[in-house]
Amino acid sequence: MPESNDEKPKAITPLPVVPLREMIVFPGMMIPFVVGRKASIYAVETALSKGSKIFLVTQKEAEIQEPTSKEIYSVGTVAPVIQSVKLSSGNMKVLVEGECRGRILRFLDSSSHLEAEVLVPDVPFQSEGQETEELVDELHFLFKKYARLNTSIPLDNLLSSFQGKDLDVLTDAMASHLPLATVDKQQVLETFDVPERAALLKRLLQREIERVEMDEKINDTVRSQMERAQREYYLNEKMKAIKKELGRKGEDLTEIEELRQKIRNIGMPKDVQEKALKEIERLEAMPPVSAEATVTRGYLDWLIDMPWKKRSREIRDVKRAEEILNGDHYGLEEVKERILEHLAVRQLVDKVKASILCFVGPPGVGKTSLAKSIAEATGREFVRISLGGVRDEADIRGHRRTYIGAFPGQIIQQIKKAGTKNPVFLLDEIDKVGASYRGDPASALVEVLDPEQNHTFMDHYLDVEFDLSEVMFLTTANVLHTVPPALKDRLETIELSGYTHNEKTHIALEHLVPKQLKQHGLDAEKIRFDRTAIEEMIEKYTRESGVRNLERAIARVCRKAARQVVTEGKNYESTVMSGNLPEFMGPAKYTAQRLDKKSEIGVAHGLAWTSSGGDVLTVEVSLLEGRGRLRLTGKLGEIMRESAKAALSYVRAVMDHLGETAAAKNFYQTSDIHVHVPQGAIPKDGPSAGITIAAALFSAASGIPVRSDIAMTGEITLRGKVLTIGGVKEKVLAAHRFGIRHVILPKENQKDEEEIPEEMLKDMTLTYVEHMNEVLERVLVERLAVSEEAAPSSLTQ
Repeated sequence: MPESNDEKPKAITPLPVVPLREMIVFPGMMIPFVVGRKASIYAVETALSKGSKIFLVTQKEAEIQEPTSKEIYSVGTVAPVIQSVKLSSGNMKVLVEGECRGRILRFLDSSSHLEAEVLVPDVPFQSEGQETEELVDELHFLFKKYARLNTSIPLDNLLSSFQGKDLDVLTDAMASHLPLATVDKQQVLETFDVPERAALLKRLLQREIERVEMDEKINDTVRSQMERAQREYYLNEKMKAIKKELGRKGEDLTEIEELRQKIRNIGMPKDVQEKALKEIERLEAMPPVSAEATVTRGYLDWLIDMPWKKRSREIRDVKRAEEILNGDHYGLEEVKERILEHLAVRQLVDKVKASILCFVGPPGVGKTSLAKSIAEATGREFVRISLGGVRDEADIRGHRRTYIGAFPGQIIQQIKKAGTKNPVFLLDEIDKVGASYRGDPASALVEVLDPEQNHTFMDHYLDVEFDLSEVMFLTTANVLHTVPPALKDRLETIELSGYTHNEKTHIALEHLVPKQLKQHGLDAEKIRFDRTAIEEMIEKYTRESGVRNLERAIARVCRKAARQVVTEGKNYESTVMSGNLPEFMGPAKYTAQRLDKKSEIGVAHGLAWTSSGGDVLTVEVSLLEGRGRLRLTGKLGEIMRESAKAALSYVRAVMDHLGETAAAKNFYQTSDIHVHVPQGAIPKDGPSAGITIAAALFSAASGIPVRSDIAMTGEITLRGKVLTIGGVKEKVLAAHRFGIRHVILPKENQKDEEEIPEEMLKDMTLTYVEHMNEVLERVLVERLAVSEEAAPSSLTQ
């Protein structure tokens, strides 16, 4: 600290300097220490030979072996050497007593040791007075409080030594006995002004008291927790010993013994049982209240609750299963036949590696309800998980127990919920599984669904093998092209197409209406649905492949009827018919014929397949004044854009070959061609719009309208060949739903005709073509002679 204005030089004396490590010597403090450094030994010997004193000063960094003048503090203590003893090791043990504070003014030249001129200032202080007495009392009070909290300080001896001392001596004595940091003690030593030094010491004492109180509070908390855990552990061990001496092994089994008995009796495989018993041993050695014990106990509960041997008694009666399937579902003959075949094989072979069935079809056709019917027909438990949006592999395989909050995957969770090892397990929406940085759930599902692998399925949480080979896995999907190839390879696909108008009517009258009447508390004898009302619902209110919206429409009618029953009384009766249906449903959403019946130039009807069934798309083409640019609108996908370009190339070739007979021979040079598919907000893509776009282009170029009562589907090549497509049944159903009775299909799709219901075939005309010229001959209102040779030689060679 800088010298005070009140300080008066007492003496300036050259003294040998002895640097100290992490030690502060205060005035009035007698302390022995060992001097080992050569420079310090020379300094002590010089002082002894001259009969002078030494200057004790602390070095700033204790690790420095030979400190220089810049590496020691400037304020220290002048002390005479009372005793000195030369040790056999060459070191010197000295006893010194601090005399007064001093400040180094400058260092003197000395080759053997440090020597400096030391200023001993004379600071005037009034040792008597009320203010001084109050400071002494406060310091005594704080020191007593600190000494009681810190048991390492001998309070009784120190208090007796502090009695009767003035404030100057008292502050130095207290600072020397307090376990303060070296920096804090040096700060006290550098404070020459006595009242200021006393105030600093007060602050340091208060800080240390707060620190000790906080440490004591934390120690008390930890001590009480440890004592409680030790007490519980001791009492548990004592209880075990008492029960062992009494020989009680019946109703008074301990929890650990009960767990061990369950593990031995549950029927676990040998390796699983050994692992569980090892976990029991680890649990016994843990304090019951520890977090690890809770985790281990939860893991053991999962192992015990798993159905290692429990099975449902399977019903293999094929006739009974057929009755249940027919009672729950109308139609779906192929699906029912495949399920009955599976049950027949189960009768002949006790354990068969069954294939995994995948029901593929648009929403609302009964995929999930069909799985429930299979469980009922076979007498098994039914569980399901939805895979839509699953992006984490841990949802399938589980989390490892090293993670906080770990738990098994959905497969093991649902097996535990079923309570048997052979349930019917439905994996819903398998086409919507996706990968992320958390892993690939589809890859984990490969192990689950592969009969060659799933008998040793390993969940990360259980960390033991579980046999899934007896589980009857079923899956559902809207589309197959999004299912990963490795997963698709394990599935046997059964397609569920959309229902026909007649099938929907039967399903509504036989299943949906009774179900909704029951759910809404209505009497079937008083609230009746006429067949005409159901047909009008299908035609004018719900145009879909399945029957989900149809069921919602029936539920809406039932709600209206329920309100009438509550309002008018239970004697209320009503028959829902075509005439009064708008009273329940409101205005019709669709007209009986949504497509324009008028044949137009440049407008053709195509058929498309979507995840929700078939649909009819209208393709419009306009020729505008320009330079032959092709413009495509309607949110078309890349495949449809390629189809449009191929169709344009074909039409150009045909129009050039027809020569002067064509209405617009050079239309592609003098006009911009705009191809548009309405409902531009809906994405459209697929390889089946080629012939539709070509027909619309040819119509626009030739000025001949396209028949509006014909819909077509098929891909086109540059040579005009019509290629095969998929989704024939859905597309024909869509055409029928829109009132179109004539459909043009590729020749190679004739084999798919057997998928179409016979009742619809009687009402439809299906024309199969191999070349685009055949399409033009049938769809143009005016006949225009177009043969297969109507193309340049570069295309036909």
